[in-house]
Amino acid sequence: MAFALTACGRFTVMPPPDGEPVVLKPAELATTWTDADGGTLTLRQDGTFIADKVCIAVGWYDSLTWSGTGTWEQGSNKKQSFVGVTFGAAHSFDAAHPETGEREPDPYAALRRGKALMLWVAVGDPDNDYPNCVLTSPAS
Repeated sequence: MAFALTACGRFTVMPPPDGEPVVLKPAELATTWTDADGGTLTLRQDGTFIADKVCIAVGWYDSLTWSGTGTWEQGSNKKQSFVGVTFGAAHSFDAAHPETGEREPDPYAALRRGKALMLWVAVGDPDNDYPNCVLTSPAS
């Protein structure tokens, strides 16, 4: 992947969901994550994934869901893990996406709230009150 998985400005613009930043092991990440609308992102231990109408953040657009396959990788700083996904050539996106060209979603950041593990990313224009995309682990 060509991007660096580090904390960047976009994570401080929107307030994160309730929870504490957490560093997760690859085995903790390799599971099926589910968003509020039932979209899923299954991260496999071999570094591949399958997405089914999962919420993502791409640029300034809100309410995007993508389906498809690709690869994922983990990065982290001392306090938090980040998960970047790169979709393969064949993927589908919802009608809200204004382009048909390839776009790389913003990385998800890991949080823990009690026993619940979450991946999240700010969605939409940070100058407006857009929601976050939050995925939860079934082990939570």
